[in-house]
Amino acid sequence: MPVSSPTNRTRRRDLILLGVAVVVAVILAAVLAIRHVGIDDAVTPSRSDVGSAAAPPPPVAAAPQPSIGPLGDLARRNPDDPLAQGSVTAPIVLIEFADLRCPFCAEFSRQTEPVLVERYVDTGLLRIEWRDMAIFGPQSTDAARAARAAAAQGRFWPFIQTVYAAAPPKGHPDLTAAALHDFARQAGVPDLNRFDADAAATRYDAAIHADLVQAQGLGIPSTPAFSINGHPVLGAQPTDTFTTLIDDLAAGKNVTP
Repeated sequence: MPVSSPTNRTRRRDLILLGVAVVVAVILAAVLAIRHVGIDDAVTPSRSDVGSAAAPPPPVAAAPQPSIGPLGDLARRNPDDPLAQGSVTAPIVLIEFADLRCPFCAEFSRQTEPVLVERYVDTGLLRIEWRDMAIFGPQSTDAARAARAAAAQGRFWPFIQTVYAAAPPKGHPDLTAAALHDFARQAGVPDLNRFDADAAATRYDAAIHADLVQAQGLGIPSTPAFSINGHPVLGAQPTDTFTTLIDDLAAGKNVTP
């Protein structure tokens, strides 16, 4: 058997070492590639993440809060109140103190209230709540009872609008039981016999009196009188007096008397 020369043994050793080096290099490269992918996945944010961090959604501006005037918040916001119209969540509430025999209340009903209903009540900005202020004699109380009798059948606002539509420009109308019955018929009250019985009863007197006491406690001298978020308006003022005040309150302006 021939003996390997030193030169051949050296050459084989070099080839073995070279092979080992190549294998190690391949393994190292594979490990580094795997680590690189893992690091990129863990650290590099996705496209959507980058966009969210760079441009967060703008904050939603809070709606201005209408101010409360010197009369305070008088709104009852009773969802079952038939003597009110408009959403219970409306930011502005107009309280109307009125007498059905008051000619200036009739003027407000004919000229201003329809504008307020169309512009503000129907859009959810304004709620109107009625308060009885029966100050022109026994017929005023009779009319207040009749209006609440109409309200018991869901016809309060049509009833008072019908009464005010027929009111004389001056003086106080003669609101007899027969006249009130006829107004109820015109306003579409369905059960007139029930209306007559309710209007003649005294079941509503405590509520009518409570409204009057509230008005007197506020120092209201006559009708019509209004509180718009606690800001007083006395008398049948021009329509733009009401719309300007409501617009200012809706805009969050500081309203002064």
